[in-house]
Amino acid sequence: MKTNPFENPTIVSPEKWLAARQELLREEKEFTRLGDRLAARRRKLPWVKMTKAYVFDAPDGKVTLADLFEGRSQLMVQHFMLGPGWEQGCKSCSFMMDHFNPAVPHLKARDVAFAAISHAPLKEILPFKARMGWAVNWVSSHGTGFNQDFHVSFTEEEIKRGGVPYNYGKMDFPVTEAPGISVFARDAAGQVYHTYSTFGRGVEVVMTTYDLLDLVPKGRDEDPEATMSWLRHHDRYEQTADVAAAR
Repeated sequence: MKTNPFENPTIVSPEKWLAARQELLREEKEFTRLGDRLAARRRKLPWVKMTKAYVFDAPDGKVTLADLFEGRSQLMVQHFMLGPGWEQGCKSCSFMMDHFNPAVPHLKARDVAFAAISHAPLKEILPFKARMGWAVNWVSSHGTGFNQDFHVSFTEEEIKRGGVPYNYGKMDFPVTEAPGISVFARDAAGQVYHTYSTFGRGVEVVMTTYDLLDLVPKGRDEDPEATMSWLRHHDRYEQTADVAAAR
């Protein structure tokens, strides 16, 4: 059940507020140091050699996984939930892309290429990409086993049967496409390796709006039963407000 921080907030003197803030800062510093340790462990994970020859559909023709590096040694992939026949991309994955899109030039400056990969055919991806105004490399894995191998696409039969392989375990999943972020490395000889993937709430790493909301009194202010029900595609918020105002 959500609580309203504006109802009976604790009001104190500046001196008491400073003491409370300093106490919280100690915990924040501990959290930061823990994050640094986890990042170091993440970088030490072993690598898996990619032996399958994935070929994706791109606006300029066929490309391989190695091509997506664009001459760099590291590649970050967003597994974007846009399945064959969908009218539009997942709003949560779109929320992710809204954060990835401006970060791409900065990633490239640090030897990291970026690509979004979706299961839908390219002809269904490009209109949605244009609508959203994203300037990212986005390719289609349609007709390949890439999404299935990374456990971000499932058949209707698998969904009905239950217990699909997702987030390093078995779980019931409501739709045939799932979100994730995967990282790859390419050595001097051109060999590609899988180094890391994160799924579920792990993809919040790119959703920095959540980090900002965590700073304000109301926090994320989400429905506990449907946490992202407030979310819209970035070109639909005004439309939602207009509908609400008309009621």
